[in-house]
Amino acid sequence: MIHFLIPGKIKDNYLRNGYDEYLKRIKKFTKADIILLKEEKIYDDQIETALLKEGKNALNLIKKDDILILIDIHGKMYDSLAFSKIIETTTQSTNNIFFLFGSSCGLSDIVRKRANYSISLSNLTFTHYHALLLVLEQVYRSFKILSNQTYNK
Repeated sequence: MIHFLIPGKIKDNYLRNGYDEYLKRIKKFTKADIILLKEEKIYDDQIETALLKEGKNALNLIKKDDILILIDIHGKMYDSLAFSKIIETTTQSTNNIFFLFGSSCGLSDIVRKRANYSISLSNLTFTHYHALLLVLEQVYRSFKILSNQTYNK
């Protein structure tokens, strides 16, 4: 099963509709869901404390043998074929894969140390809600690639 962990609340219907569409497509290949995490109030002088709380809350959901993939500005960039290899490897090696998105101030080092992969989507900056939509699309694209099905480029 693939879990997408994201802090906060999804407010925009157009994003929610996109998430629902890609989850429906992904579920043809595997179980998947989106889990909303509590987003801490972040004050300038307490960013690290807030990120640590968010990180611990996320890690409480993840077992030792689960795969954790961070969506992180400091991560490595992959093309769609390389990303599909990560999906292939992780879906063969475990029952649960967790994609974790940071809040507006990023991610704590506690989750970076635990992560199996850290992926950057671009040199551009996206909100974590837009990043989720991009990752959902890429996970779906990966399953299409891995099953040798065509998918519009």
